[in-house]
Amino acid sequence: MWMKDIKVDLADRSYRVIIGAGVLKETGTSLKEIGFGGRLVVITNPVVRELYGDGLKKSLVAEGFEVDILTVPDGEEYKSLDVAGGLYNELTAIYTERATPILALGGGVIGDLAGFVAATYLRGVPLIQMPTTLLAQVDSSIGGKVAVNHGQLKNKIGAFYQPWLVLSDTSVLKTLPPSEFANGMAEVIKSAVIRDKELFAFVEANIDKIMAQDEAALEEVIFRSAAIKARVVEQDEIDLGLRNILNFGHTVGHAIETVSDFGVGHGQAVAMGMVAAGEIARRKGVFEEEELLRLKGVIKAAGLPVEIPEMDARKLIEAMQHDKKIIGGRVRFVLSRAIGDVFITDEVDLSLVKEVLGG
Repeated sequence: MWMKDIKVDLADRSYRVIIGAGVLKETGTSLKEIGFGGRLVVITNPVVRELYGDGLKKSLVAEGFEVDILTVPDGEEYKSLDVAGGLYNELTAIYTERATPILALGGGVIGDLAGFVAATYLRGVPLIQMPTTLLAQVDSSIGGKVAVNHGQLKNKIGAFYQPWLVLSDTSVLKTLPPSEFANGMAEVIKSAVIRDKELFAFVEANIDKIMAQDEAALEEVIFRSAAIKARVVEQDEIDLGLRNILNFGHTVGHAIETVSDFGVGHGQAVAMGMVAAGEIARRKGVFEEEELLRLKGVIKAAGLPVEIPEMDARKLIEAMQHDKKIIGGRVRFVLSRAIGDVFITDEVDLSLVKEVLGG
């Protein structure tokens, strides 16, 4: 079986990210290698359970594990304290112990929710991330950010809680709807823009192959994007400085999600947010028009939007002012100097932001 292995080096919280087709089938072996045996709890949603959950359970049982599967509804609105509370009750009912790992099998919502539950139940039980979407494989499953939404505010209540292992099976991406695959491409593009101009050029040159899920091209972009995330997290685990660059496109993107009541997908929102950040940088004279056109071109080629739908710019700015990254009341933006080079600033006039957002 082809696979690549990335180590996220965080001293005693270090772990491996294993990437490749067929990784799910080897879960039992991978867990035994890091010392687990006995009971496991899988948290997933109904769609993923039907596709992969029961097969995973059978393979783990064959390896000698005792497996419980807990299912939560699919959707961003279920990433909440209420749903987390229900999971606490279910974990209690099946006598989950401090040493019982939770396996988060699903996309970003499941990874965030199950991760938050793992971080807080009994003051923390082991967490294994098993991302089944492109977005989760290249971004959200790595780095230890776990959270639930609160009210209309995304990821408002959470923790830093590193997994023991990340298992990214690239073969499961074949079952993703095209729109969900495109959502993940937003995070691939983001990774390239913030840190790796060669990756950006690779995506530009191979976008048709990637969108058609050519195995070699897809595995390359997943590996390189995940490695970018790992290296940034190693340098700034708890988001005090450098890690903020991972939020390129997210300041406006999260606001779009909030104002749309999560009707706009995360990747779509980030794509529009990246274009907005690029336009702000261009108007500030730090990002060339040619580079902005390259960014728009690759976003379009990935099936993602570059224009923000009609939304009240004032509401978008208000949502930004509730962002977790606010310091001293100032909104922080990640802006691009060039493809592969970004910087963090709180010196963006909100009147300029309003203009760019069409207000």
